[in-house]
Amino acid sequence: METQHARRAKKALDLPHAMIYFAPELEREMSQLGLDSWSRAYFASRAAPLGAVGANLVAATFYNFNPELVRQHIPTAWSIAGPDDIIAARFRAVSGALERMLGQEAARSEAIDEAGRLAAKAAERCSPAGKPLFAGHAEIEYPDEPHLRLWHALTLLREFRGDAHIAVLQQAGLGPLQAPVLQSAAGRGMNAATLKQTRAWSEEQWTDAQLELADRGLLDSSGAVTTAGERLLDEIEDATDAASLEPWRGLDTSEFATLLEHGGALSKQLHEAGAVPKQIFEH
Repeated sequence: METQHARRAKKALDLPHAMIYFAPELEREMSQLGLDSWSRAYFASRAAPLGAVGANLVAATFYNFNPELVRQHIPTAWSIAGPDDIIAARFRAVSGALERMLGQEAARSEAIDEAGRLAAKAAERCSPAGKPLFAGHAEIEYPDEPHLRLWHALTLLREFRGDAHIAVLQQAGLGPLQAPVLQSAAGRGMNAATLKQTRAWSEEQWTDAQLELADRGLLDSSGAVTTAGERLLDEIEDATDAASLEPWRGLDTSEFATLLEHGGALSKQLHEAGAVPKQIFEH
């Protein structure tokens, strides 16, 4: 199986997982638990499968957030709501968000059920070795509802790739701030303004990272990405694909095509429903 399979899977299946981070349902469910800010809700809901861990572990596994921001919310979040309650609330939010954007009947359709079965089959091939966020989420039992089973399986696949990506970034010498600075300069992923705001990096810190990257020839003096910077980012994605290929070896050609077909259709529906604010990706 070619490494491009991992890239194709990411493109087709990422949004049905990631939509929850922008859904008002998550904010509402977390607020009802007392987690009344976006950052606290995000850190607590995504880290809850790890247990009531400390700020250093959350910062390490989330990677591109300012550790000082993490310390403002972790471990305080666990004194407000326990991990099990947060996990249950997150699933309620996922259910509400998918039903709102797809409709209740479509969220429990045969296509969703088949996609969930295939995604779970792929996730079974993932080893937890060296994959802390994946390993934590893999401890959670699959929900009974088809749309939640699918979302949980996609979460496992996403965190598996994410853990691998962090390892590749470190091998490339890109730290928690250098990585998003280089990616945003190349117009890949979120724009700089969104990253600074949500990850809590100051202008001074951002500028220092730009200078460090310029010293390596990855950015030019104006902060624009160089040919060497683009090449490094391509190499990082290629290496991440290679490190994320294992789950896709668990599906035959027909199963892989079916899952991507369902995932692509679902992503299109969610995109059209406004699952992710467009402005955060406008460079």
